[in-house]
Amino acid sequence: MNTQILLMVGAQGGGAGGNSILGFLPFILMFVIIYFLIIRPQNKKQKDLEKMRSSVKKGDKIITNGGIHAVVEGVKDNNVLLIKTASDTKLHIDKTAIASVKTEK
Repeated sequence: MNTQILLMVGAQGGGAGGNSILGFLPFILMFVIIYFLIIRPQNKKQKDLEKMRSSVKKGDKIITNGGIHAVVEGVKDNNVLLIKTASDTKLHIDKTAIASVKTEK
């Protein structure tokens, strides 16, 4: 009977190192899922938005974050645009204020 108890204790002691890795497995899986469902798509969306904003040129029809529909009249600096609204009002805006570029089909 004493030998059976010693064998059981010895078997439990050797497996303790493997259990610590298995204990972190759910956290690792949650991070991987969060990365592929949230972080990666957000980074891709940010890169696409930056690419769209950098490719804006004179004559493009844009919509700002504030909902203003306008036509680009010119590019002042790298980050400042001169736009013209429907009532022939001209405004200077930052490129970061562009929400989308309208495409005509």
